[in-house]
Parts: sequence; structure tokens; C-alpha cells
Amino acid sequence: MIELKSPGEFDAMRVAGLVVADALAAVRAHARVGVSLLELDEVAAEVVRAAGAGSSFLHYRPSFAPTPFPGHICASVNDVIVHGIPAGYRLREGDLVSIDCGAHVDGWHGDSAISFVVGRADPADVALIETAERALAAAIAAAVPGARMGDVSAAIGRIGRAAGYGIPEDFGGHGIGRAMHESPGVPNEGRPGRGLTLRAGMALAIEPMFHAGGRDAYTTDPDGWALRTVDGSRAAHVEHTVAITESGPRVLTAPRVPVAAGA
Repeated sequence: MIELKSPGEFDAMRVAGLVVADALAAVRAHARVGVSLLELDEVAAEVVRAAGAGSSFLHYRPSFAPTPFPGHICASVNDVIVHGIPAGYRLREGDLVSIDCGAHVDGWHGDSAISFVVGRADPADVALIETAERALAAAIAAAVPGARMGDVSAAIGRIGRAAGYGIPEDFGGHGIGRAMHESPGVPNEGRPGRGLTLRAGMALAIEPMFHAGGRDAYTTDPDGWALRTVDGSRAAHVEHTVAITESGPRVLTAPRVPVAAGA
């Protein structure tokens, strides 16, 4: 069942979304050569705690997972696509890092992800990340009342395929609200004009995932969580929680707008 949210409930989700945005900004600012993934996890945890929020990820256990997730963020490095468990690995020059974070406030969830390079970046990694970001922007623009889910999915797939990238099979975005994962699913590839009709009041976590090597297949690490490219190529993952409203899409996990000096 798909639950439609009111404008006031979207405002409540925005509170959680701001916590997520702040946590991701803090993690990115702290990420540098020599910093461990566990340290990044604690940075995010502190932001969430300070806001009086809870982690949507810590101890979460979906049906595919053999154990509850042990971190506040998913920290996926280089060939890890998504669901990387934050551990003792220390960042190296040129690492491509994807950080996924979720938080809940007063029962409402926000979920977002960013990808970035530590230190000097290979142009190919920059292109991969920028392409994922363009796909996310195009999908958000397509998320309007009366459109079809296939329009959102096609916007992602069209941009990724045009760049020659792979898209992991069976993984994509999802509905979100009182639970982190709700109906409907949001595939990262689809056909325009097909699928569920979007309605005002729906909230979607839209999350493109691209593999530089061009293959769609992936492997799962022994921990049962991390998905890894089969060819060792790098991957990027970006995500926003988006409200579908009569006036257009509203990005509930958008970063805070800085206040200009003297304003």
C-alpha cells in the first residue's frame, strides 16, 4: 500500500532530511587521506545524536541481510556500489567514496547519498559521479503528479546507458515516510509512459547507481551487505528523498542554504 502524505507531513520529513543533509556534509568535510570509515561513521552519528534524531540504518535488517546493519552510514569505496559497512579501512588518495545516510525524527525518515573523491581525482571518476548526479536531477524533474514511474526510471537509465555505464540489477530507490523503505519501488531503468501513475503526496527516495565498467552484474561480499562490481570497476551512488507535490518535486534532503555574510 502507498501512503500519501500531507504538506504538514512533508514538512516533518524535511526536518529528518535536514539532519541527513547535515550528516553527509560533515562526513564529506571530514573525509581525507588517512581517515578511517569508522571515524566517518562516528562523525555522522554525532550529527544525528546532536539533532535529537535516530539512525535509520543502525541495526536495520532487511530480508536479504544475514545480520543487522552495524553502522550509521553505508560507506562504499571504489568498486563497492552500495551497502558498504564502515570498518577500519583508511582512505587513500584518489578513493571514490559513496556515503549513504538515513535518519528519523518523530517517526519520519529521510534518506540521501553522495559520492566524492578523496584528494586528487581521476577525470573518469569525476565523470562517473557527475553523470550519476545528472541522472538524479533528471529523475527528480520527472517526479510530478500524473507522470509514470517509468518516466522517472527512464530518466536515470537513459543518462547512465548513454555514458556506457552499468546499472546494478534489482537495486534502486523506494518509497519512504514512516518507514525507511515503503512502496513503491523506484527502478533505475524503465520505459517512459509505463508503470504506476505518480500522485501528489507520494514520497520517493530516488537513487541512481552506476558502474564505470558497463556491466550490470555484481557480487555480494561475505558480510552479506556490500555489493561490489564484478570487474573491479568503480561505482557511484547518489540519492535524495523527494516529495511529489502539485507545485512540483520538493527535495526533502537538500542541503541547507548558506546564509550570506551580512544578511
